[in-house]
Amino acid sequence: MKSELVIVIDFGGQYNQLVARRVRECNVYCEIYSYRTDLEKIKAMKPKGIILTGGPNSCYEEKSPTCSRELFELGIPVLGLCYGAQLMQHVLGGRVARADVREYGKTKVLVDKRSSRIFKDVSEETMCWMSHFDTIFEVAPGFEVTAHTADCPVAAAENIDAGLYAIQYHPEVMHTAEGMKMLSNFVLGVCGCCGDWRMEFFVEESVKQIREKVGSGRVLCALSGGVDSSVAAVMLSKAIGSQLTCVFVDHGLLRKDEGDEVESVFGPEGAYDLNFIRVNAQQRFYHRLSGITEPEEKRKIIGEEFIHVFEEEAKKIGAVDFLVQGTIYPDVVESGLGGESAVIKSHHNVGGLPDYVDFKEIIEPLRNLFKDEVRKVGLELGIPEYLVFRQPFPGPGLGVRIVGEVTADKVRIVQDADAIYREEIANAGLDRNIGFH
Repeated sequence: MKSELVIVIDFGGQYNQLVARRVRECNVYCEIYSYRTDLEKIKAMKPKGIILTGGPNSCYEEKSPTCSRELFELGIPVLGLCYGAQLMQHVLGGRVARADVREYGKTKVLVDKRSSRIFKDVSEETMCWMSHFDTIFEVAPGFEVTAHTADCPVAAAENIDAGLYAIQYHPEVMHTAEGMKMLSNFVLGVCGCCGDWRMEFFVEESVKQIREKVGSGRVLCALSGGVDSSVAAVMLSKAIGSQLTCVFVDHGLLRKDEGDEVESVFGPEGAYDLNFIRVNAQQRFYHRLSGITEPEEKRKIIGEEFIHVFEEEAKKIGAVDFLVQGTIYPDVVESGLGGESAVIKSHHNVGGLPDYVDFKEIIEPLRNLFKDEVRKVGLELGIPEYLVFRQPFPGPGLGVRIVGEVTADKVRIVQDADAIYREEIANAGLDRNIGFH
């Protein structure tokens, strides 16, 4: 399932996840690791290629994130982007210093070496996204300049014999017109990846692994009706059928008719072989939220009460062998377990073991996927499109949209308004665009 691997080494850049997503769009599996990752671990993974991300530091400063010279001597192709390009040159003997003119935004890049493998089928003049205070003034020994801009003498450079490539701009962002061509040229051309990372193979292999792992065990899943938990539930259902029990807590803060929609898909009349339990706890949540007006306090109450309700249902079911979580790859990265970027989702229970359910182990079938890949898996599994492409929705639901105290009447008003808004968005043909990027 992961026959080829490209590693993204994160130096604190804001686009680290986007770089990995772009590599996967080339149908090549990709993972993100911190620049602190031990070199021996990287070697053991046997990646076909390595990409160094951007970052906010100056590579020549003493305490800036760095890497060893040995990284560039593994015989593995390396592509440095922005800070990664500067660091490559700095470590290998080039000169990087503060730029006379800072470049930021869309910038015309002039390709000097049309025969470069990175620039195959790329225009001689191409628009790219720049964001840098420093610049490469002298390339390291063995490198040649392959592109420049009006203010940047080294927009790109390469050492073909060593398989090392440096790009000063960001090919991963949409503003770089031919960025995907360049990344594809590196991943498929330079690294020699064949591009066999496809969702149909992921689904087939995942179902097989889950079936082998679970055996005759019992599995419990907290089903929210959102994309991640729904796809995880259907994948488990396909693998183990009625050994799976899904608990759906309707806290009364869902979108209009959403609770009934979830039940129609996963309940007794639905198409999936699983045990479905719907808990109608609307009044319980409204009671807990009575008199509460502070947004963060409301969010915490909703989260705590959800756990209490789920815990009560879990105790009724009794001991299970596995608990399913709809963790996806951004949850892993943003929880500080992958890459170097700031922790964004410290609340997310990635790989954790909740003490309110009696079980042995967690199953996270989507842990290695980005959201767009989860949706592709959902389609592969035959989940209805309206559910697969449902707009992202926060765990506290409409509770976070209501100003002041949450009441049943206010919820109904917001549900109706939200339904009208979503209907108009769909009528305008924008429902697959807004909120998906």
